[in-house]
Amino acid sequence: MAVRAAVLPAVGAPLEITGIELPEPGPGQVRVRLAAAGVCHSDLSLTDGTLRVPVPAVLGHEGAGTVVAVGEGVAHLAPGAPVVLNWAPSCGACHACSLGEVWLCANALNGAAAVHARTADGADLHPGLNVAAFAEETVVAASCALPLPDGVPLADAALLGCAVLTGYGAVHHSARVRPGETVAVFGVGGVGLAALQAARIAGASRVVAVDVSPAKEELARTAGATDYVLASADTPREIRALTGKQGVDAAVECVGRAVSIRAAWESTRRGGRTTVVGIGGKDQQVVFNALELFHWGRTLSGCVYGNSDPAADLPVLAAHVRAGRLDLGALVTERIALDGIPAAFENMKAGKGGRALVVF
Repeated sequence: MAVRAAVLPAVGAPLEITGIELPEPGPGQVRVRLAAAGVCHSDLSLTDGTLRVPVPAVLGHEGAGTVVAVGEGVAHLAPGAPVVLNWAPSCGACHACSLGEVWLCANALNGAAAVHARTADGADLHPGLNVAAFAEETVVAASCALPLPDGVPLADAALLGCAVLTGYGAVHHSARVRPGETVAVFGVGGVGLAALQAARIAGASRVVAVDVSPAKEELARTAGATDYVLASADTPREIRALTGKQGVDAAVECVGRAVSIRAAWESTRRGGRTTVVGIGGKDQQVVFNALELFHWGRTLSGCVYGNSDPAADLPVLAAHVRAGRLDLGALVTERIALDGIPAAFENMKAGKGGRALVVF
C-alpha cells in the first residue's frame, strides 16, 4: 500500500516528502493510521548524525493513531483501538530490564535496523527510531503500540510518546522533585515545557525557566514557570538571587550543550540535583574540577526517556490530563501538515521552540 512519508535519504541530506510502499503487518505487528506526530529535536539529531541509525529511514518517533490491522499473534490490540507509539519498547530480558530500568533496555532500538518499507523504486527503508511516525500510516511491532487511556484527545496524545514522558519523567523519576522545592528548567522546547508542567504538578514552590529567546517567556509562564531568565553568563547568579542565594534544589537541562549543562550545575544548591535530558554531540565537553565535586556535593545524572516505563506512566499522565493538571495543547506551538516538517526542522535549528505537531 502506498502512503506519503518523510524520508531521510542519508545523514546530512534534506528530508524528502515522498510516497513509500508499506507492507501489511506480519506476525507480532500492527498497522497504525497516524492522527498526529510531534516534531522532536531527536529527529533533527538523526539527520545530522548526532544519533545514528540505519538510513535511508522514515523519521518520526512521537505519534498516536488508530490501529487498522493486526498481524498473527497480536491479542492485546484490535482494529479501531487508539494507541500511542512507544519508540523504545523494552525486551524484558536484558540486564537493565531485569533491574527494572526499562528505559535503558539494551535491545530497545533493535527494530531500527529492520526493513520497514520500500521506496517507489524498490529501495529498502528503515524505521528511524522504530516507529516511523512521519507517515500517513506505519507498521510497528505490537510492543511499540500502547493502548491510549480514555479521555485524552488522540492528536494531542502523540506528545505522550516522547516530550511528555521525557519531561515529566525527568522531574518525577530522575530529579525526584518534592513539594516545596525549587526547580530550574533549561530550554523551553517541547520537553522543557513538559518539565515545567511536571514541576508545577510536583508542587514546586518556585519554577525558573531559562532560555536564549525572550519570545518564549509567555509559553514558559503558561506551562508553570514562576520566573523567566534569559540565558547568559550570569544565569547561575540570577537563579541564586531568586532562591535566597542558595540555588535551586533541582535543575533540569533540556538543551544538550556544554554551556547550559554547566550553567544548570552551577545554578543548583549545595547538595542539589542536576539532571541532563538534552542530547548533545561528542564535541560538547563539560569540565569539572575535583574540588568542586567534593565541595558542592551535588548529584549530576543523565536521563534517558525520562527514566520512564511508558506502559506504567501513560495511565498516570492520562489521569493528569483528565484532571486538567497537564495541558497537552499548551506544548504545541503550531499544527502543520506532513509537507511542513522540513520547515519545522529549520525552526528547531533556529531555537524557535515549543512543539510542532503534524496532523494527518
